[in-house]
Amino acid sequence: MSDQLSLTTDVLAYDGNLLQDKLDAAQAYIERMLGFRIEEEFGGEDQDPIPPDLVEAVLQLAAWWYEQRETALTGTIVAEVPFGVQEIITAYREFTF
Repeated sequence: MSDQLSLTTDVLAYDGNLLQDKLDAAQAYIERMLGFRIEEEFGGEDQDPIPPDLVEAVLQLAAWWYEQRETALTGTIVAEVPFGVQEIITAYREFTF
């Protein structure tokens, strides 16, 4: 996570708990959107590794929430999640009807 945000060790020492909260929240959000828990589908024994793009989606969302503590307004567009995260979720999502 610190690499994603290019944070110094002093910022990490100060915001470490907040960063972990953002990571946990981002993973929970993405798992709700996917319809499954990432660790139950990937990364375990006899399972495929966690896809790098899912890891990236969690990191991007956590970094976005850390840097944008409120909903961000760019021009006239409100961005709730960073560009690309929704597309990654959609690619792996379990659709049920």
